[in-house]
Amino acid sequence: MENPTSRWRHRLPRTRGRWAAVVAALAVLVGAGTWTATADDSAPSVHRQDQMLKMNGVSVDTSYFTSGGTGRRPAVLIGHGFGGSKNDVRAQAEKLAADGYAVMTWSARGFGRTTGEITLNAPDGEVKDVSGLIDWLAGRPEVELDAKGDPRVGVTGASYGGAVSLLAAGYDRRVDAVAPVISYWNLADALFPDGVFKKLWAGIFVSSGGGCQRFQKELCEMYERVAVSGKPDAAARALLTERSPEAVADRIDVPTLILQGQSDSLFPLGQADAMAEAVKANGAPVSVDWISGGHDGGDDEGDRVEGRVGDWFDRYLKKDKGADTGPGFRVTRTGGVDSTDGAALKRGASSETYPGLTSGGRKIPLTGARQQPGTGGGQDATTGGNGGRDATTGGGQEPPATGGGGSGRKAPDGLTQTFRNPAGAAPPSVSALPGIGGGLSQLSSLGVGLSLDFPGQYASFESAPLERSVHVTGSPTVTVDVKADHGDAVLFGKVYDVSPDGKQQVLPSQLVAPYRVTPAEQGKPVELTLPAVDHEVDAGHRLRLVLSATDLAYASPAEPATYTVTLDGALTLPTAPGVKTAAATLLWWTWGLPAAAVVIAAALLLTARRRTATPAPDPALSGVPLQITGLSKKYAKSTDRYAVRDLGFRVEKGQVLGLLGPNGAGKTTTLRMLMGLITPDAGEIRVFGHAIRPGAPVLSRVGSFVEGAGFLPHLSGRSNLELYWQATGRPAEDAHIDEALEIAGLGDALARAVRTYSQGMRQRLAIAQAMLGMPDLLILDEPTNGLDPPQIREMRDVMIRYAAGGRTVIVSSHLLSEVEQSCTHLVVMDRGQLVQAGPVAEITGSGDMLLVTTDAEVTEALVDKAAALPGIGSAVRTEDGHGLLVRLDGATAAQLVAELVRLDVPVTGVGPHRRLEDAFLTLISQGSA
Repeated sequence: MENPTSRWRHRLPRTRGRWAAVVAALAVLVGAGTWTATADDSAPSVHRQDQMLKMNGVSVDTSYFTSGGTGRRPAVLIGHGFGGSKNDVRAQAEKLAADGYAVMTWSARGFGRTTGEITLNAPDGEVKDVSGLIDWLAGRPEVELDAKGDPRVGVTGASYGGAVSLLAAGYDRRVDAVAPVISYWNLADALFPDGVFKKLWAGIFVSSGGGCQRFQKELCEMYERVAVSGKPDAAARALLTERSPEAVADRIDVPTLILQGQSDSLFPLGQADAMAEAVKANGAPVSVDWISGGHDGGDDEGDRVEGRVGDWFDRYLKKDKGADTGPGFRVTRTGGVDSTDGAALKRGASSETYPGLTSGGRKIPLTGARQQPGTGGGQDATTGGNGGRDATTGGGQEPPATGGGGSGRKAPDGLTQTFRNPAGAAPPSVSALPGIGGGLSQLSSLGVGLSLDFPGQYASFESAPLERSVHVTGSPTVTVDVKADHGDAVLFGKVYDVSPDGKQQVLPSQLVAPYRVTPAEQGKPVELTLPAVDHEVDAGHRLRLVLSATDLAYASPAEPATYTVTLDGALTLPTAPGVKTAAATLLWWTWGLPAAAVVIAAALLLTARRRTATPAPDPALSGVPLQITGLSKKYAKSTDRYAVRDLGFRVEKGQVLGLLGPNGAGKTTTLRMLMGLITPDAGEIRVFGHAIRPGAPVLSRVGSFVEGAGFLPHLSGRSNLELYWQATGRPAEDAHIDEALEIAGLGDALARAVRTYSQGMRQRLAIAQAMLGMPDLLILDEPTNGLDPPQIREMRDVMIRYAAGGRTVIVSSHLLSEVEQSCTHLVVMDRGQLVQAGPVAEITGSGDMLLVTTDAEVTEALVDKAAALPGIGSAVRTEDGHGLLVRLDGATAAQLVAELVRLDVPVTGVGPHRRLEDAFLTLISQGSA
């Protein structure tokens, strides 16, 4: 699971054969394969070979990428996330191929065009398929070998693909290095932490796989059994553990780069910690990197992450001793906003060695905290908005005699509190929200939080205001004594950072840790490990420990119960004293010395990352939704290879603009720059006259739909939208939910749970989410993916209705027929550059583009001859092979016909073509010539 709408993720005897003989016998090429090439004028051409490989009883859809040169080179396998396919990692594959690797991508079982059931990386399923791919690489003449049948190969991938990289290293000795990204070590621990069922993520996981029926039968039966009971059993844990890297922990002994997400309630940082400790124990080099994003969303730091993976493979596959593999531990820290461009400030902190989750320890005493009636609608429910007056520690007052969940039973010092698990475990507390939690975790990093704890359902303990700040890096711990009036006690622990006035509480990364305390453990001290985070707590703030009986993301016992919790010691905070934050750029400026200014200027010029102040608004463009001028963006680690180059076009009010181009044309990069997600290397984007920078205020006038949206399946469509808007922190009256829903046309379905929606309805709800606030500019990236023809027609109507009100829509799509019917204007891109822009009718009906039909198939040799004729700009064969698409460049139609007759072409008709598909093919052919 790379995000809520896409992604996821033994013990068998290991033999040195690695099934090599069996796989070699079964690996039969099903199709002849297809070669394509992508390149620009300044980089080596990257060739792609698509083919189906038959092995292990399934047909595996693969792509193989290489660049020029005759020498042997190491190979890299890249796995995709759960719910995705090989297409998701194509861009990374092309970059690695251009850097001198032979790269193979594939769609895992049950995804893309690959056949078979989803077995969750079973040793005899997906893991065995990877060994088959390594066998195939061993036979390639351009792949470097360590021994006969043993290619030099690394494996990487995110989430599900990251887990299979670790499993491949454990089961196949030929793997030389791995780089798992936001992945899991033990899937049972991830979905059943401490014996508590992580129900929302598990449900999203199954639905993103296409439903329970798409899984191996025993997996489906296991999921349904646990989902009904609400409690994982030993068989369920064993089934998931045997398909987890932990099952082969003692065999993973290759250099391992671990990149784990801080905004991740699915595979939290503890999973990476277990990976690191196991691989390190086997004597292999290990580096750990905590990135900003994760499965809950946020900044995935894509360019930096891919750069580190490339450097790691350069060192351990190419054996380049000069390659910088980075520190043993690095963490991205976020805090504050850059005053020059409004972007969230991020800095790296690092240490030479990985500190683990308990390095350093600062003990913070806690006392009981008062609860007030009411939930506060997202306010601090533990204080009820009492203006920050702490009855337990503020102003020297004595602890209150009541509290502790409203039961009234509480020790005088407040260290013992009694509360209830409500019948049906409802209403539940709210922490992480799979599907929209990424936005919340990012807000959390900037000092804003949204969480709900209902009075009477939790115990709360609080510190005095901190005399000095503390930076928490790792997992806090606390010892408590827990009792239940019957059965297990299921609790959810979290630590809030509370502002001095008590009105603002932040739950770092929105993380919570579940605990199941059995009757045998009750009445004894139990150490609870709280979620691992990297978070700065400022001086004057308080820390609040909350142990709740419920949480929305997890299954709690349906039967009501009474819990009593006694605090047995201080809260211990890991501080990782060896981790040092990189100096902020601002420190250089504060010196104010001419010599320092010279050093800064030189450094900025060398890195090509000079910052400039945000340009003043252009009044002449205040009514223009979008104007792009000279926009360029280079690929990471490249000085002269462009994803987008010198792009420029303008969009007016009321237009529906189609952004077209083949894969790799730069469309998504352009949209990401337009939305302020990445910064261009050159050029300018202006929206209503304002220059776009990350976090620019004018982006509030822009709505976007990119890669789909995740929704909470048990909530109604309307509730999902209301919760999303509440997370933005903007006034409810600004949402215009009813207007957005009217345009989306969901009707009575709004009151139904999203899990009952068809794919088309989910897409329309996602569009409605993008339209919240009725933005003046709406950006839709592939909004019709996965829809059937009637649903596509409905989506077309949604776009047209939205633009009819004077707003502007930009849509990127591969469905040319739909673009032709729904768009008023087009921008066609190829290899990062503008090919043509203008009204749809003008592009499709251009008089210099002719369709020549023939009564016999046109050969490629004849196409080449036609393209070489005087006055002909380009010529390509039509899809059926019985015609030519010709662009005139000086010649007339009559001259063209005369020349074709001279070449013995059996012409049956000539005329201007009107199909967008024909125009698109001709334009792209011209751009590639």
